[in-house]
Amino acid sequence: MAERDSTFDIQDQDDKQSSVLNTSTTSARVSRTSRRFQVLESQGFIVGKILGTGSYACVRSAYDVNRKHKVAVKIISKRKAPEDYLTKFLPREIDVIKVLKHPSLVAFYQVIETTTRYFLIMELGCVDLLDTIREEKSIEEDVAGVWFYQLQDGMLYMHNKGIVHRDIKCENLLLDFKKDLKVTDFGFAKKMIKSKSGEVKLSETYCGSYAYAPPEILKGQAYDPFLADVWSIGVVLFTMLYGRLPYDDSNHKKLLKQVQSRVSFPSKPEVSEPCRILILKMLTKSQDRIPLGNVRFDPWYRKYKPNAAESTEFIHPCGSVALCKTEALDIASPLATIDSIIPTE
Repeated sequence: MAERDSTFDIQDQDDKQSSVLNTSTTSARVSRTSRRFQVLESQGFIVGKILGTGSYACVRSAYDVNRKHKVAVKIISKRKAPEDYLTKFLPREIDVIKVLKHPSLVAFYQVIETTTRYFLIMELGCVDLLDTIREEKSIEEDVAGVWFYQLQDGMLYMHNKGIVHRDIKCENLLLDFKKDLKVTDFGFAKKMIKSKSGEVKLSETYCGSYAYAPPEILKGQAYDPFLADVWSIGVVLFTMLYGRLPYDDSNHKKLLKQVQSRVSFPSKPEVSEPCRILILKMLTKSQDRIPLGNVRFDPWYRKYKPNAAESTEFIHPCGSVALCKTEALDIASPLATIDSIIPTE
């Protein structure tokens, strides 16, 4: 009996030692985490859970005591991040997001730099569009129309400032708690400089994902980044409506062949012809691709314009009034058919 009690005593001691070690390890981990976020806490941020991670960055939720609302904090490790990212892409991203203020773009609040990290404080989204599509299987046309309007509106604002995104995809589009769509991740964004003649300088930096890239990028050609954004937006619209990508990006050779052919629409779910016509205008060769500014005159797009009235004024989603230019444009007739808009070859 004494031996059994002695054995239990030894086990109890082992459990206690193990508990002490675990507590010590946890305390050390908490201490390291606390030191890492000390600068954030000093600025009035209560750091929360991890929302996403990458090879050299992660995103956490936080509560901003000063602004009294939740925010997202993108934390970038200087030790892990590539040199060209820290010296080229990150400074460019910060310069871009500082000047972008639009309800369809994720808001940027401030950047904090320490000797080891960058902290980018931004508006918090609820869920990305890709997860929503996966959950819903596909997005109803009227819902997709509202989100597409918001996407086009935000991107046109960027383009009017001479800024291109270059990485539009469903993963980089967030839905907030009101189910409004917002563009995020400006890591490849760039302000384009026009030539003396006013022409867009072609880009030779190939950014983004293959599945959302236009033919000119896949072929390694110099390209107009504004028109490349339009193609990516067209891929997003197709993906929302049909619950899958329009092109198979598992094989580069096959993908290159597909993007140079007319996009194929599944029979289900049913999508209206005016909507399919707009997709075809975006998913076509660059010289025939509709400029983003002209999309707002498309019959299907205009259905989802808030407070759509026959006026040069329109009410923006945030409630402010903006003006539309009324220059003459080549607008497709509502009676046009797909075959009459886009050649079959």
